[in-house]
Order: sequence, then structure tokens, then C-alpha cells
Amino acid sequence: MIQTLEAQKLVPNANDFENIFMPGLAIDAVIFGFDANQLKILLLKYENTNLYALPGGFIKKNESLNNAAKRMLLERTGLENIYLEQFYTFGDIERHDPEPLKTILKGKGYVALSDHWLFERFLTVGYYALIDYSKAVPIPDFLADKCEWHDLKKLPTLMLDHTQIVNKALQTLRANIDDQLIGFNLMPETFTMNDLQRLYETVLGKKFLRTSFQRKILNLEILQQNDRKFTGAANKAPYLYKFIRNGK
Repeated sequence: MIQTLEAQKLVPNANDFENIFMPGLAIDAVIFGFDANQLKILLLKYENTNLYALPGGFIKKNESLNNAAKRMLLERTGLENIYLEQFYTFGDIERHDPEPLKTILKGKGYVALSDHWLFERFLTVGYYALIDYSKAVPIPDFLADKCEWHDLKKLPTLMLDHTQIVNKALQTLRANIDDQLIGFNLMPETFTMNDLQRLYETVLGKKFLRTSFQRKILNLEILQQNDRKFTGAANKAPYLYKFIRNGK
């Protein structure tokens, strides 16, 4: 039996929305993780629709924009104190299309009235987040059936303008890779120089000479050298490094 969202109270109805959330404003997040030399992002999957989307949410009237983004990320990953950067606001008229959401609701067995607040035009503030892939516990929202990692090079078709949002986030990530200590947020606590080079090469999409990369990174004065990583012959064991939290 198909019921209205208003009857189920699964989300605020039009009247409740005006009292709780900022009208016409949303958040979409590109959540990056790094694993097995692959840069990955979290995507929501909606069953019975073949639709994929970035994790997102709304901003309550009694919370700041950044706090709303932190709350949404906690709900999707189970993690706090995530590196979070606001990078762009998306507001093209063409991005307003209620049909994908109607398809998602139908796939879940619900139907909303045509004038429901979910179908209005929204501007979305884009954030990118950098998290430890091994510590995240992906959690779908109430409309999605899955929240899973996807290789950035093999993304499925995304709804609305979410591909544009991903591309803009990646562009910003690349521009900030040194200044914002990107590696600190994507690497484990200790790592080899080779591990860090593979991260840079994956994010930037290009190869580096080992000696020139090492010189570049050490000149930034953001690493602390630790003991060697013994995996075989002692004379070939690479040094382990960790980021200096108060580095540049």
C-alpha cells in the first residue's frame, strides 16, 4: 500500500519544514577515502531506481552551515573530527529537477504530494571531506538502501549535477594538496615515502620521479621520520614517516 510522506512523517511535511530547516538550501558532500592506490568516494544507492547520489542533507535553522555538514557526515560515516572544506555553491536553474526524487520515493513505496517541499528548487553548498577509509562505517540515509565506496575512475552515472560537484571537488582537492595537508587526512598514522607518492600520483593523475618527489615533500617540512619498516632485507627497509600536526 502506497502512503504519502505526510502521513508517514518520515520527513518533515511542508509546515514542519518551515519551522525546522532553512528553505531552498541543502548540502552535498564528496567524501574522499584512499585505499589500495585508489581514490574513492562514498555514494548512496537507491534500490529499484538504478540512481546514485552524493550524501547530502538540509540545514536546521538553529545550526550553522558547517555544523550541519559535520552532523550529516557523522550520520553517513560514523566519524567525528573529519577534515571538511566548503568549496563551491551550486545554483544553476537547470539543476532543479524533481523527477529523480519522485522515482526514489516511488522505489521505496511512497508518494509525496506534488507541492511537497522536497520538490522545490534548492541551492546546494558543496563540501569535500577527507577520511580514514579503514575507520569509516558507511551508513545509508532513510531513503537510500546502500552507502558504499566507489573508485573515482569508475563512477556510475550520478543524478542531477552530482558529477559536476565531484569534478569541482577533485579540482579543489588537487589545488590544495600541499597547503591543506591532504595526505595527513587520507594516509594512516605512519607510512612510507612510496605510499605518500602513490597518494599524490593518484590524486593528481600523474607520475613523479622518486628523488624529485622526496625532495619536494621533505622541503615542505611537514614530515617526521620514524624507524624503518622491516619487511625483508634490513638494508632495503624504507623509513616510516608521520605528519607533523603543526606543520605548514
